[in-house]
Amino acid sequence: MPNLEKGMVQVYTGNGKGKTSAAFGLALRAIGRGLKVYIIQFIKGGFDYGELYVVDKLPNLTLKPFGRGKFVTEKPPKENDIKLAEEALTLAEEVVKGGEYDIVILDEINVALNLKLIKTERVVELIKKKPKHVELVLTGRYAPKEIIEAADLVTEMREIKHPYNKGFQARRGIEF
Repeated sequence: MPNLEKGMVQVYTGNGKGKTSAAFGLALRAIGRGLKVYIIQFIKGGFDYGELYVVDKLPNLTLKPFGRGKFVTEKPPKENDIKLAEEALTLAEEVVKGGEYDIVILDEINVALNLKLIKTERVVELIKKKPKHVELVLTGRYAPKEIIEAADLVTEMREIKHPYNKGFQARRGIEF
């Protein structure tokens, strides 16, 4: 018996800080209510993020990062980056279609789309075919218009001021 009668599609995008944090906040709220959450991170595998240290301590939460621990900046992207993003999307399709998880978060998928690591059409098809009780969350800058149109809720984080612009570095436990 699914926990959610109507699962929606949420998108957190924009150039401001807080897209992944918002998704993890939603995940925390959901597991607090007994929902099952699966997070697939595109491009983030191999990095030392704080969330990796707590996931095993939380019930009903699964996290699978994909990536090689380097920022993807090459155009065209390296074959290995494409392969890892394809693996992440294949897992996302399996997890979403399986319907076992109430919420599936595809962290940084919009960036993977923007870098042409995966095809937008495939993600739109995943959105269209998701079981009705599954909530699907897509994060990352540069959400394509097709994803925005397919979503039920779109939030744009907009940077107004950021300490990086004054030379501050990312802080352990705050930005990573």
